[in-house]
Amino acid sequence: MTMTIPTPLLLGPNQPLDRPYRGGAGIARFRGTPQPSPFTPEDFVGSTTEVFAGGGVGLTVLPDGRTLREAVAADPELFLGEEHVRRFGPRTMLLVKLLDTAERLFVHYHPDDAFAARQLSSPLGKTEAWAVIDAADDAYAALGFRRAVTPEEVRTWWTGQDADEMLAAMNRLPLAAGDTLLVPAGLAHAVGPGVTLVELQQPTDLSLLIERRSLSEAEALLGLDLDTALGGLTLDATPEERIASLRQRRGAETLFPADADPFFSAERIQVTGSRELEPTFSVLVVLDGIGTLEAARGSLSLSRGATVLTSHGDGPITLDGDLDLIRCRPPR
Repeated sequence: MTMTIPTPLLLGPNQPLDRPYRGGAGIARFRGTPQPSPFTPEDFVGSTTEVFAGGGVGLTVLPDGRTLREAVAADPELFLGEEHVRRFGPRTMLLVKLLDTAERLFVHYHPDDAFAARQLSSPLGKTEAWAVIDAADDAYAALGFRRAVTPEEVRTWWTGQDADEMLAAMNRLPLAAGDTLLVPAGLAHAVGPGVTLVELQQPTDLSLLIERRSLSEAEALLGLDLDTALGGLTLDATPEERIASLRQRRGAETLFPADADPFFSAERIQVTGSRELEPTFSVLVVLDGIGTLEAARGSLSLSRGATVLTSHGDGPITLDGDLDLIRCRPPR
C-alpha cells in the first residue's frame, strides 16, 4: 500500500558527527540552530546518500520514521515524476549540502562516473557545484592545476604530504557571497576557511584525498592504491578561461553553466508578492526574507535558513511574501 507522501517538508539539520575537518558555525548562524560539535561542517539536506563509511549516516529521516531513500524507492514516480524515473530510474540523482569551513579543506578530487564504476563499484561519480552564501573577506578556493603536473610530481607531494607545494600548483580563486562555481569531477580542489555555501552534487560520498593529514592511506584513497587513485585525477592545466567558464552564471535565474546540466540544476528565485513553481523533486534553501509556501497538502512558513523538500507529487507550489531562495533540482 502506498503511504501518504510527506512533502512539502521543512527539514531540520542533518549533520554527521566527527567529520575529518572542522566547521559548522556558519551553518548554525544561517539556520539559527546550535552547532552540534566543532567537527560538523556538512548538513545533508533531503539526502538519500550516506557517508562512504556507511551505517546510514547522512540519510534524511522522514517524520514517519522511514528514510527518504526508503520512501523514494517505495514510490519513485510520486517523488520524482514519471519522466525522471524513465530517464534515471528510482534515484533522485541529487545531493544537496550546506557546507561551512573553519579550516581549509584537504586538497582532494572526486572521480567521474567511469572511474567510479570501474574502481569503486559506484554507478555515479561526483561532479559538484557551489553557491556561496557567506564568506570571510579573504575567502578563497583552489581549483585545478595552473600548469600540467606529472604523476611523479603528485607522488612526491603525497609522500611528503607537502600541501604548500600542492596549493602553489593550483589556481587560487577569491570567493564572496553570491559567487557560484562548478567543480567537474577529476579537478583537484580545496576551499579555504570562513566559507559557507550551498553545495549540489551527484549523490555519492566519493572523495580521493591527495592531502591526507591524520587519515590513513586507505581512508584517504577509499581503499585504492596511489597509482590507481591518480588515474582519475586531471593532471593537465586548467587555464584561466576554463576557470572563468566554470564561474559563469548562465543568465536570468540559472546559477550554473551548461556543463552542469547533465548532473543537476539550480535557480536563484526572488519573490515579491506571489509566484507559482511547477511540480518537481527539489530542495529549497531560503537565503533571506519571510514568506509562505502553499501546496495542496498544506502550507509552510519560510524564513532565512529554512530548507524544504518538495516532491513531484506535491503538484504546483506557490511562494508568497518577500523571499530570496535557491531551488536545487536533479538534471532536467
